[in-house]
Amino acid sequence: MDRVDALTDVAGLRVGHARLARAGALTGTTVVLAPEGGAVAAVDVRGGGPGTRETDALDPRNVVRRIDAVVLTGGSAFGLDAASGVAAWLEEQGRGVRVGPDPHQVVPVVPAACLFDLGRGGDWRARPDAALGRAAVRAAADSAAGAAVAQGNVGAGTGAVAGGLRGGLGTASVLLESGATVGALVVVNAVGSVLDPLTGALYGSLFAGRLRHPQPAAHEAAVRRLERAREQTSGRTAGSVRPPLNTTLAVVATDVLLDKAQAQKLAGTAHDGLARAVRPVHLLNDGDTVFALSAGRLPMAGLDAFNAVLAAGADAVTRAVVKAVLAARGVDGPGGVFPAYRDLYGEMYGDVY
Repeated sequence: MDRVDALTDVAGLRVGHARLARAGALTGTTVVLAPEGGAVAAVDVRGGGPGTRETDALDPRNVVRRIDAVVLTGGSAFGLDAASGVAAWLEEQGRGVRVGPDPHQVVPVVPAACLFDLGRGGDWRARPDAALGRAAVRAAADSAAGAAVAQGNVGAGTGAVAGGLRGGLGTASVLLESGATVGALVVVNAVGSVLDPLTGALYGSLFAGRLRHPQPAAHEAAVRRLERAREQTSGRTAGSVRPPLNTTLAVVATDVLLDKAQAQKLAGTAHDGLARAVRPVHLLNDGDTVFALSAGRLPMAGLDAFNAVLAAGADAVTRAVVKAVLAARGVDGPGGVFPAYRDLYGEMYGDVY
């Protein structure tokens, strides 16, 4: 099967997006659906203002061993309701923790995390709900194995913003010499910036191996345009929120068989990928959260092999951030003016990522 440089290169994982389609809405939900039988899962939360559901179940000390889906959603704490729709759909499929003799006596464990995008479309009450979560998980289930993943302002990245610049959703994968795959999916919605204020280069591009600096005149014009956009936004719905509230979310996964403690280590080192691409990161205004999934059956071949997985997870996260920013498209609406990187600097990076 051809690789698509996405989380779905990890065999068995599927991704589905749903966007709230109504006037004044700029928000959505993304679901990562595990294969039948579930995936080992862990989480590492480093932002100071997280909004999550069922993350305690992923602690290696606790009883849950596998989960069937992870939900990333807009709408702040209100948007966590999307996970209820995913859980209901999983129950209908008989997927979850078996708690009785009947095959359908299951309790799905659906870890979820939300980002702050309230008011970005102009309507403060536009936020994902259970119906949107159901739509996203059905989109994931209906997708083909190894399918390409839509990027940019889709799903949970619909209303994403990073440092006043348009954020979004990106995904990438790494094929290791061992034959193992590590993939990442990131929703970039940060208080911090993704670009160097001195040059306009994307921070993450340095570590992705394709660092490019805009011409000084182009960067000066971009700085002025971004400042005007921030001034315009300050008088609109989204700009009225003080201090700014955001949160970057990620899922990193591998087809190497990990236990929960190893998966938690993978989630932790994946945060290094965020720190390379967003500055500053893990602020009190953010709720930065990374989930890690082990969805395969490839045996772990020792310490060096595990280190390679950890390093690849961080690399995939960094590149996914860059891809998210490059795939984003600007918006000028009642909730604010958020130009995209491509609006400011053109097609400088092309499709190199």
